[in-house]
Amino acid sequence: MVGYFITFEGGEGAGKTSVLQALENKLVVDGHDVITTREPGGIEIAEKIRDVILNPAHTLMDARTEALLYAAARRQHLVEKVLPALANGKIVLCDRFIDSSLAYQGHARGLGMDEVYQINEFAIEGCMPDLTLFFDINPEEGLKRIVANKDREQNRLDLEQLKFHEKVYEAYQKLTSKFPERIHRVDASQTIDLVEKETYNKIMSFLKDKAT
Repeated sequence: MVGYFITFEGGEGAGKTSVLQALENKLVVDGHDVITTREPGGIEIAEKIRDVILNPAHTLMDARTEALLYAAARRQHLVEKVLPALANGKIVLCDRFIDSSLAYQGHARGLGMDEVYQINEFAIEGCMPDLTLFFDINPEEGLKRIVANKDREQNRLDLEQLKFHEKVYEAYQKLTSKFPERIHRVDASQTIDLVEKETYNKIMSFLKDKAT
């Protein structure tokens, strides 16, 4: 019984969270044993850390503090929820994982992607996603979606200027080029139905390859 760890990545407003929820239903209908989760969060301790990290009032948070808090939340979430699910043969769909830290804190905050990876290497102990889907959308368009979506959770990262989000996007491009066997691009500028279809097809292709 083999479990698979599939992560959804992208900048703000990419729509990955909505697609993840839709894909859970489709995969369950197909007969797969699926759980969905998110970072930071997913379990009680990590959700409390999330509240600290993303609180719009915490604008004085140091970049290294931010990186360490993400890694701490990731560790607890991993050992408490992700690893047990994988051990039970489940497909884990996770909204963000280590690539977010590399993009946001490593590149956009200027801490260095290698340095942030080292912090997270201690936290994850070699547990990397089997497949990562990068929801690719122009940062300016993504931010427009956030403004238009009144129901979306507003967090501290939404207060950042466009330049910050452009650096995040740049980092994801670098990561996609560096890890093409793991990270696959999804055109997130399409309609939500087309994005869901493309994402579903990429996951099914991955599962089919693993089954052969």
